[in-house]
Order: sequence, then C-alpha cells, then structure tokens
Amino acid sequence: MSVEIYRLTSTFPSSEQFGLTSQMRRAAVSVASNIAEGYGRSTRGEYILFLGHARGSNCELETQLLIASELKLGNRELLHKVEVLSGEVGRMLVAMMAKLRR
Repeated sequence: MSVEIYRLTSTFPSSEQFGLTSQMRRAAVSVASNIAEGYGRSTRGEYILFLGHARGSNCELETQLLIASELKLGNRELLHKVEVLSGEVGRMLVAMMAKLRR
C-alpha cells in the first residue's frame, strides 16, 4: 500500500508537498512499520499493541484519502485503488488482532 500512496501523492500539486502528501506518506509507511515492529517484539501482547498502532495509522490514512478525494487531488483511478487497499488492510488488521487475542 505504501508504494501506491507514493505513486498517488506524486500526482498531487507541489503546494501539497509539505501538507497532505507528507502526511499520507508518513501514515502509509507507519502502517507497515508498526506491523513489522510488533512482529519483532517478544510477546503477543506487544504484537497486538503494535497492530493497534498500525490500525490507527490506517484510519488516519483513510481520513486523508477522503480529504484528497474531496479536494479532487491525484489520479482518480489510483485514489480509488488505494482506498480499496486501505479498507482491506484495515479488515486484515482487525482479524489479526482478534485471532491473537483468542
């Protein structure tokens, strides 16, 4: 998903370079980074905690995607693709957290 966010935001106007572009890129990278960091931790509880952080970053990204859509920023097809990916990632995170809590 991070790569697709980079592709999408590369089509944003340069005036968004330090605004929505950097926020969206940071949030997308944070999702993957938190999953990886949690996996590398010592306990199941820590893993669940970091999956929660990843879910929070994904929710942040979904909000930013809505803003970009309302502002008509970026390529429409790519924006839709990333919205779908973000939804899938969110569902996977919830499922992983639920499974680990059992």
